[in-house]
Amino acid sequence: MTFAEDRARLLELIKELAVVHGKVILSSGNEADYYVDLRRITLHHEASILVGRVLLHLLDERGIEFESAGGLTMGADPVGTALMNAGREAGRAIDAFVCRKAQKSYGMGRQVEGPNVDGRRVVVVEDTSTTGGSALTAVEGVRNAGGDIQAVVVIVDRNTGAKERIEEEAGVPYIYAYSSDELGLS
Repeated sequence: MTFAEDRARLLELIKELAVVHGKVILSSGNEADYYVDLRRITLHHEASILVGRVLLHLLDERGIEFESAGGLTMGADPVGTALMNAGREAGRAIDAFVCRKAQKSYGMGRQVEGPNVDGRRVVVVEDTSTTGGSALTAVEGVRNAGGDIQAVVVIVDRNTGAKERIEEEAGVPYIYAYSSDELGLS
């Protein structure tokens, strides 16, 4: 399938499977009239590969070169894996990582798990973003682990200031596949 076909099909699946209407409290603490449950997409047999292909295309289109993708566990984990798998499908070596909210106090004491990110170009991923807080926590953890952040990329941006905040505070591009407007949620 072409990028346009992948993107259109993924949008269709998000609208069909992930958009839930009703009052919810988001991880940011904000209240919303809808919830976009992207785990229903990132863990879905058809949609997950589309996530990887669409995000990889968007990153390539912007000239973002990277060797690893991941973010704050748990929402980002399947997104990083989708990018890793799309990379493999395209003949590229892209690793995935997971980032905890805080460094472990036991074992290896790591905050970032998986193949080492030290000295590597990485993208921080997230399924959706409202305030950018989760992505910024991951950016800080990855930078502390020596990773060179190239961009933050999300599947759905809620149009609530995450882009501006991340670009200002992290100093990297913020890329998203869909806005809440495209989902008919504005």
